[in-house]
Amino acid sequence: MEYSKSDWKLFQSRIGGWQENYMERLNQEYVKLLTGDMHPSEKFWALDKRLHRDKKKPGVQLMLSKNEMGFQIAELIQDGAISFDELDGFSEELIHDVKFLLNR
Repeated sequence: MEYSKSDWKLFQSRIGGWQENYMERLNQEYVKLLTGDMHPSEKFWALDKRLHRDKKKPGVQLMLSKNEMGFQIAELIQDGAISFDELDGFSEELIHDVKFLLNR
């Protein structure tokens, strides 16, 4: 898909903040896991499993691509890294594509 230069610039300017916010939420989940009532070894392996899974999510790590921007935003929404409310300022075309990709 071909997107506007302004959408691309806006995406580039926001992705870092979106990822930082998402990783902060993950960190809070890890704190809960580590302060829970499980045995230390259970906590360790549960955290290891979560880190292995979470580090692959687009809210943590993403290879930016202008052509893939719609798909990437849809993935961020699907994973809970961002919400539709955070797409304010993007073109209607991009928002429409993201909604289409998510079947909304």
